[in-house]
Amino acid sequence: MARLTRDARTLARVCRLARRPAARRVARLARDVRYGRLERSLSLATALGSAITAAEIYLEHDRAGFGNRVMWWPVALGPVGVAAGVAGFADRRAAHTALPVASAAIVANGLQGTYLHVRGIAAKPGGWRMARYNIELGPPLFAPLLMCMVGGMGLLASVLRRER
Repeated sequence: MARLTRDARTLARVCRLARRPAARRVARLARDVRYGRLERSLSLATALGSAITAAEIYLEHDRAGFGNRVMWWPVALGPVGVAAGVAGFADRRAAHTALPVASAAIVANGLQGTYLHVRGIAAKPGGWRMARYNIELGPPLFAPLLMCMVGGMGLLASVLRRER
C-alpha cells in the first residue's frame, strides 16, 4: 500500500510539472522514449550525424590524398544519409522506405571501411607486430565504425514508432 501511495505522489508531482511549458516538453519526450516513439528524432539525428561524419571523412581522406577511389564512397554517402534522414523526419513513408535503404548502405560502407583500415594498418612497415605504432600513425581503426553507428541510428529509426 505504501508503494502505491508513493507512485501516486510521484505521478501527481509529474502532472504538476507537466503544466509548465518546458516541463511538459520534457515529460512528453520521456513518454516518447518510454514507448519507443523516436522515429522523427532519430531520423533527424541520422541526417545530422551523416553530415558531420561525411565532412570529417572528407577532411581525413583529403589529408591522405584520396589514394584509393573507394575513399570517395563514404563522402558520397553523406548527402544521401542527410537527404534520407530529413525525408524520414518529414514523411512517415520515407522513414520506412528511403531511410532504411540509405542507412543499410551506410552501415555496409562503414564495415567495408573497417576492413580497409585494418588492411591499411597491416600494410604499414612492421604491420601488426608494431600495432601500437601503426594504429596511432596509420588509418584510424575505429573511425569507420562511426559511420556504422550513424547508419544504425537510421535503421533503428525506421523500425520505431513515430512521435505524436
